Amino acid sequence: MFSFLKKPASESAAPSWRERLFQGLARTRAQWGGKLKSLFARGKVDDELLEELESLLLTSDVGIEATTHLLDELKAAAKRDSLETPQAIEQALAAALLATLQPLEQPLEVSGHKPFVIMIAGVNGAGKTTSIGKLAKYFQSQGKSVLLAAGDTFRAAAREQLETWGERNNVTVIAQESGDPAAVIFDAISAAKARGIDIVLADTAGRLPTQLHLMEEIAKVRRVIQKIEPDGPHETLLVLDANIGQNALQQVKAFDKAINVTGLVITKLDGTAKGGVIAAIARQCPKPIRFIGIGEQIDDLRPFSAKDFVDALFA
Repeated sequence: MFSFLKKPASESAAPSWRERLFQGLARTRAQWGGKLKSLFARGKVDDELLEELESLLLTSDVGIEATTHLLDELKAAAKRDSLETPQAIEQALAAALLATLQPLEQPLEVSGHKPFVIMIAGVNGAGKTTSIGKLAKYFQSQGKSVLLAAGDTFRAAAREQLETWGERNNVTVIAQESGDPAAVIFDAISAAKARGIDIVLADTAGRLPTQLHLMEEIAKVRRVIQKIEPDGPHETLLVLDANIGQNALQQVKAFDKAINVTGLVITKLDGTAKGGVIAAIARQCPKPIRFIGIGEQIDDLRPFSAKDFVDALFA
């Protein structure tokens, strides 16, 4: 039996990550929670319910393909299981969404290479540099040593921000005041090899997918990494702002073409995000969601759990 409708009881004064996720997705839940309750109150899956649900999902950034898939799954469940109560209908939709998102739940495995080189990309404003600082803290909590490469040499503020995160985490940051991003990252990997560092987090300058010459520069960074680490980067993370909706799909496709994206970091889910874009990604350009972010605190970035995410949406 699914626990989609049950909010976990607090076991201590400090909220657990799952409880914080429920809190962080409160705005997303408010976008559609009340409307869903009203729809399901009819107690039957009819054409009127399906039409209104379709509209709600589309306006929540779920996208046409994922919306069609979820409605088809709900109709099949209604026919198979004779859904006749609001709770049964809600749980059937939640189960369909969980099945859609489950394949994206693939935790990042960093063993097998030392240093394990993680290249991080994303457009300006997505939360990329902040996510790097949080990732450093996360990997340290796993007992890993970390080194940061300030490869965003186009913005002094980005370098300074990364150095601040390095100080907070007591992590070395390899940086230059100006110069070639690829050279900075090359030096960082060399330093990590010499010092026996476990993980290198390599920042890259923010790029818009439409800026083809800049996308080529980030592709060059990848090629330079492979000169010093032939099978690197071992992970290429794309940081996505959850609030940009369907534009996230275009970013995934464009960055994947340029640098072969292997995983996603979804940030700002505690904002005004409608949340549905994750389902759209699952159906149209599936990439593992390695981490999600729900706040500004240093430990507010954690591995993605499909079940916790769906539970929080339907709480």
